[in-house]
Amino acid sequence: MSEDKISWQALGNDQYCLSGCLERDTVPAFWLRRKEWMPDSNKVSLDLGGLSRVDSAGMVMLLHLHQQLSSAGCDFTLLNVPEQLKTLLRLSHVEPILATCMK
Repeated sequence: MSEDKISWQALGNDQYCLSGCLERDTVPAFWLRRKEWMPDSNKVSLDLGGLSRVDSAGMVMLLHLHQQLSSAGCDFTLLNVPEQLKTLLRLSHVEPILATCMK
């Protein structure tokens, strides 16, 4: 029903950009296609500055992404984390999980 409004862009040098709406209507289809976009490197810097909206589903997707990359030994960094996401992380009491990777 919903169209995918999430864009994942490889910028080079292990840097990526995520933009659009990271929400319950877009996350499921985007996550199912993760093999198409999930980085296969030992270092990933993900810029979230292009996100226009993030809800709890988007937050959980980023937590899963962090878990998968970290368990594969990847050094994962989040850049330009939107205030909306920081608030969700704090209210959900999961901020410590991503705190070490947020710059």
